[in-house]
Amino acid sequence: MATWILEPGHTEAEFRARHMMVTWVRGLFKDIRGRLELDWDRYLDATFEGEIDATGIWTGEPQRDEHLRSADFFDVEKHPGITFSGRFTERTGDTAFKGEVAVTIRGVTRTVPLDVLYLGEWKTPWWDGNENKGEMRRIGFEATARIDRHDFGVSWQDELPRGGVVVSNEIELTLDVEAILLEDLERTGAIDYYMSSPRER
Repeated sequence: MATWILEPGHTEAEFRARHMMVTWVRGLFKDIRGRLELDWDRYLDATFEGEIDATGIWTGEPQRDEHLRSADFFDVEKHPGITFSGRFTERTGDTAFKGEVAVTIRGVTRTVPLDVLYLGEWKTPWWDGNENKGEMRRIGFEATARIDRHDFGVSWQDELPRGGVVVSNEIELTLDVEAILLEDLERTGAIDYYMSSPRER
């Protein structure tokens, strides 16, 4: 199995929830660290795992972000990370797969089905200053899922007249993944950059 490292600058998890019964609110998690073990000759043996920095949640509205970080929602003071580990379960097309992922939010773990789309592979240069240190292979995936937030204890709610709610129970998720072959990261010397946190760069 080849090991691919999730590239945190271009890997993100987006969620969207219905707000006030009439529109969507979207949010992002950007600092995602993890790895993928993949061999295309044995793609159903592929596994992936990682952690999302829940403290960095962003919806574009600071007051809302603070509420989402609070104990009403993600409770990041006690649970700063969202962890995940999963696998492919079925190939449904040339570039399409089914998968499943065990997600832990607020200390609660649930298994979630995924629809996965492979976006391709490309070779890119790695520049250190003005020097090209060599090529790195990158691959990309998009995965989508739906969850009931109450399954994870994310249960704050406020009611509206005539049976409405402020936040939908069902949340739609999209995970955009860019991963770089570990062998290439080590060969080019880019490993330190991509394995460090943004504050260490």
